Amino acid sequence: MWTVLEGSVAIAEAVRRCRPRVISAYPITPQTHIVEHLARLAADGELDAEVVNVESEHSAASVVLGAVATGVRAYTATSSQGLLLMAEVLYNIAGLRLPVVLTCANRAVSSPINIWNDHQDAMAVRDSGWIQLFAEDNQEAVDLHIQAYRIAELTRLPVMVNVDGFVLTHAYEPVDLPDQEEVDAFLPPFEPKVRLDPDHPLTLGMLAEPHVYMEARYALNEAVLGSKEVILQVQREFQERFGRSSGGLISVDAPEDAEIVFVAMGSVLGTIREAAESLRHRGIRAGVLKVTCFRPFPGEAIASALRGTPRFIVLEKALSMGSGGILANEMRAAFYERDRRAEIISVIAGLGGRDVTVAQIEEVAQAVLQGERGPVFLGLDQRLLAREGTS
Repeated sequence: MWTVLEGSVAIAEAVRRCRPRVISAYPITPQTHIVEHLARLAADGELDAEVVNVESEHSAASVVLGAVATGVRAYTATSSQGLLLMAEVLYNIAGLRLPVVLTCANRAVSSPINIWNDHQDAMAVRDSGWIQLFAEDNQEAVDLHIQAYRIAELTRLPVMVNVDGFVLTHAYEPVDLPDQEEVDAFLPPFEPKVRLDPDHPLTLGMLAEPHVYMEARYALNEAVLGSKEVILQVQREFQERFGRSSGGLISVDAPEDAEIVFVAMGSVLGTIREAAESLRHRGIRAGVLKVTCFRPFPGEAIASALRGTPRFIVLEKALSMGSGGILANEMRAAFYERDRRAEIISVIAGLGGRDVTVAQIEEVAQAVLQGERGPVFLGLDQRLLAREGTS
């Protein structure tokens, strides 16, 4: 069913169709509209779920942990500092192998305080054991949430669906919302292998002494790595049932003889596609490599794609302080491990919601083709740096 909806409402409607029985979240901009809509649906009797009000994001994550441990689907959403406040529980959820689904409305982290979009929040918890998926637009956000529950329950791993705050959450776009019957056919009832039950007591998350802890973390890592095949399987099943391709690990839109390929995640890909098309009209063979799944990192898929491409410009909305671009560094490691040679130029852009324009992307591409190398901080105001200093 095609309809025009705010991104947050579209996400809430997708989650509704997945039939969560427990929803818990704490309000934080720009996530709040998602859970507001779900709470309204539950209050009006249109969603059979218990909405649990809590005093913090840490408590919200704890509620959904407990709910899934008892064998029901649960959902939460957060952003920025809220995600960081959840961090302790995020590690617990992954370590307990609980298939929680969480929406992160990506937003910059303090200090200085900023409510606009970048990816620094999700990147801060990238090693927690969660699968991390990034939506390019609101249709993909809808599709990824439906896929997320199936992926989570097949792998017994939690899934974080990342959507760019304001850029997607507060934007109105036409979306195709599947009927409830279609989602029910794609997403069967949740049947956990183990659950907390007073009549059949068991222990979850028991003390792990040194002689077993390492094996537990190894097993979790292997599960995350192995989830790549499940993510691709679910993508294929979704396409067969709903007739459109979304999700998966990566996608490529580039000529085979591309001389430069842009790599990115999230909504900035729309601007990048426009810039790549403009460059092609000017005789520069440019392409785009979209990363949908950041964890598990699709290193083999990225290194195998476009094997003849001599250089990649990685445009990312996050920064590892003292190291540089996170996605670019992951790519370099993947290429090195597979003896793949290509220039990988890191471009940090859009931090704190700063605009990324077609003209800026074209300028970076021209500079790289003329021999300049990164890391590049796109659109830095040198006058501001000179006045305020860098310390």
